[in-house]
Amino acid sequence: MWYWLFKYVLIGPILIALGRPTVEGLENIPARGPVILASNHQAVLDSFYLPLKVQRRITFLAKSEYFTGPGLKGAFQKWFFTAVGQVPIDRTGADAAQDALNAGARVIEKGKLLGIYPEGTRSPDGRLYKGKTGMARLALKTGVQVIPVAMIGTDKMNPIGSKVWRPAKITIKIGKPIDFSRFEGMAGNRFVERAVTDEVMYDLMLLSGQEYVDVYAASLKKTAPAPTATSDGPERIPHTRAS
Repeated sequence: MWYWLFKYVLIGPILIALGRPTVEGLENIPARGPVILASNHQAVLDSFYLPLKVQRRITFLAKSEYFTGPGLKGAFQKWFFTAVGQVPIDRTGADAAQDALNAGARVIEKGKLLGIYPEGTRSPDGRLYKGKTGMARLALKTGVQVIPVAMIGTDKMNPIGSKVWRPAKITIKIGKPIDFSRFEGMAGNRFVERAVTDEVMYDLMLLSGQEYVDVYAASLKKTAPAPTATSDGPERIPHTRAS
């Protein structure tokens, strides 16, 4: 109940007024059945605007820190993220990757839409970063299609570190479903998982218009400032699709 109340009454109208969101390719999302929505990740608001424009309910895998904060604020945060359909995953433990895979598989088994951010974290500078292969493992394990989704403008409304939303035009571009049935029986092959991941990231690059950087965003945040482009230009996913 709370999911729909937030969407249509409590938060949705505010987001519509601030972002004037438009969506392209909504017809690419099936009316029923499970699918993975693989999105770039510019801001926390990505998880709000995509559900706002998609009729079906979307369940996102969210970092467990959203559910474990202390005090009254932590309790409210846990209630809120649970109410809006987020599923907590621990990204720090030894079994974190498998736990996330299991959580995603349970959502898919129920025939729902599963939202995933292949980059694993928000972009630190607006560019598109290397995708992690968890999404590919899940797609290969379950056999569901992957739909790339580009969120554009959310970083302008909700910059990293900001506490107040700012009016900004939001655009959502939903790509064609990608069928990986040609890799049936090859789940667990790390080369196939990387090929699947790169194919999705390539489509996200085209949809979003972002510059692609061939490093993990999380590693970049921990170790060094954002890399600069060389004289040959930034590394990009090769202009070929997995076959």
